Amino acid sequence: MRTLKIVIPLLLILLPGAELFAQTGLPAISVTNGPGGQQTYSLSIQVLALMTALTLIPSALLMMTSFTRVVIVLSILRQAIGLVQAPSTQTIIGLSLFLTFFIMAPVFNKMNNEALQPYLAEKMTFEDAVVKASIPLRGFMLGQTRDNDIRMFSRIAGDEAYASPDKVPFTVLVPAFVTSELKTSFQIGFLLFIPFLIIDLVVSSVLMSMGMMMLSPMIISLPFKIMLFVLVDGWNIIMGTLASSFYV
Repeated sequence: MRTLKIVIPLLLILLPGAELFAQTGLPAISVTNGPGGQQTYSLSIQVLALMTALTLIPSALLMMTSFTRVVIVLSILRQAIGLVQAPSTQTIIGLSLFLTFFIMAPVFNKMNNEALQPYLAEKMTFEDAVVKASIPLRGFMLGQTRDNDIRMFSRIAGDEAYASPDKVPFTVLVPAFVTSELKTSFQIGFLLFIPFLIIDLVVSSVLMSMGMMMLSPMIISLPFKIMLFVLVDGWNIIMGTLASSFYV
């Protein structure tokens, strides 16, 4: 049920053609009689629209939520420690996905309560439900998007200055949001690199002073970096910082 509450609000945003299913007289499969008693079957355009919309859900999850920042920071963290395959890429993606669900839970719950449930109870039309569902998501994205990025994409699109944040179209807001998320994730990644870089420099200097230039500093510094990360409870700090960074 929690998964449905997350996926269905996204469908409200991505399925503007879903109201076709509520109309009568549009069969999913049409049968045409040909010469010699042959019959040909063809899917209607509504099924094509549904399948096309379903392919957009992964892109929406990546580009319109906190997933981008989380997965980039965790990938940079793995590289900063010096581990190649631990944690594995599948683990990082899975952890980023569920942390994204945790971070986006207030937004998805609001979309469910204000748009999905009234629509299912037939208290709201599909068009009104789409507008209502887009308001919490728009508010989340605007809260994480820099004004410079919005101005840049609006200038490229040839639009005038927007009177209010509500006037920013999704075609401008989404790329501006992704650009801001990339910048923020790399800033966090830079801060993560500093303590591990210091350990690498110290170990390299000690090895050179001892004349052990043939020994790779990475082999010696890796246990110290892992020990430092464990002693400071690094996973707790990273997860807590990432989750709280969206609601400061």
